[in-house]
Amino acid sequence: MRITWIGHSCFRIEEDGYSIIIDPYEDGSVPGLSEVRETADDVICTHEHGDHNFRAGVKIKASGKTPLSVETIETFHDDATGTKRGKNRIYIITGKNAKIAHMGDLGCLPPESGKLKDLDAILIPVGGFYTIDGKTAASIIKELQPRMAIPMHFKVDCFGFDVLSSEKDFISCFRNAIHLDRSTIDTDESFDSTAVVLKPANA
Repeated sequence: MRITWIGHSCFRIEEDGYSIIIDPYEDGSVPGLSEVRETADDVICTHEHGDHNFRAGVKIKASGKTPLSVETIETFHDDATGTKRGKNRIYIITGKNAKIAHMGDLGCLPPESGKLKDLDAILIPVGGFYTIDGKTAASIIKELQPRMAIPMHFKVDCFGFDVLSSEKDFISCFRNAIHLDRSTIDTDESFDSTAVVLKPANA
């Protein structure tokens, strides 16, 4: 399975020529990132905020039966049962030889977190303010123990919301965290660290 970080919380997931875009952001909604203009077989959104639900940015093609299954876990965008920012969905995507989870704008772990253990990759927000912060994200990753943890929804000099923190608090919790100078990673790759930071394609 191939994972591409487009930017913010937007990813492309691919297997056998079939692709899903997750959480495309509206034009101009994320400072420093170019517009989402993708072609894929499906588009899914973890919640209905403008920086996560721009379905119009994805042209849908019909390429046949999907090799990927998608399971949804309902959770919340905050730690107060959704009273601050509403609901959030976690997507577990399973292919022939790999299983990953996109955590959306996670505010707290759901009771069904056992379904999220021992995955090949977890895509997790680390910037805080709207979501869990880096330290909380790291503790969740250490509990769930995926092979790879890919941070998203954070701020650096060239992109992201000013109220968000960088990925530094998250990666500081892992030995030998990896920064890759590319936006794409395959789930069968292996590294000396659980934490793997990608370069967003739209930055």
